[in-house]
Amino acid sequence: MMVNPSHKKTMDALKRIEGQVRGIQRMVEEKRYCVDILTQLSAVSRAVGSVQDTILERHLDTCVTKAFAGQSESEKQQKVEEVVKLLKTFRKSSA
Repeated sequence: MMVNPSHKKTMDALKRIEGQVRGIQRMVEEKRYCVDILTQLSAVSRAVGSVQDTILERHLDTCVTKAFAGQSESEKQQKVEEVVKLLKTFRKSSA
């Protein structure tokens, strides 16, 4: 699969997360200490959050910026609503 160069770091991070999750699966299968498993799950959660931040920042820098540079008021409003919805979703998932 050919990856857009601007997505390479994101894909690398997702592959690392995938490896971490496989490691956690092995830990569960091996009946490892619960605190160790929870620690690894926390690390995965932070890594996923970091990827979310990166993608949101890229979206704001590209799609949202492009919409605000354009003439369409409806497109600008749509992007504002989209970002507000995303922020609400992020807030719910972090609670």
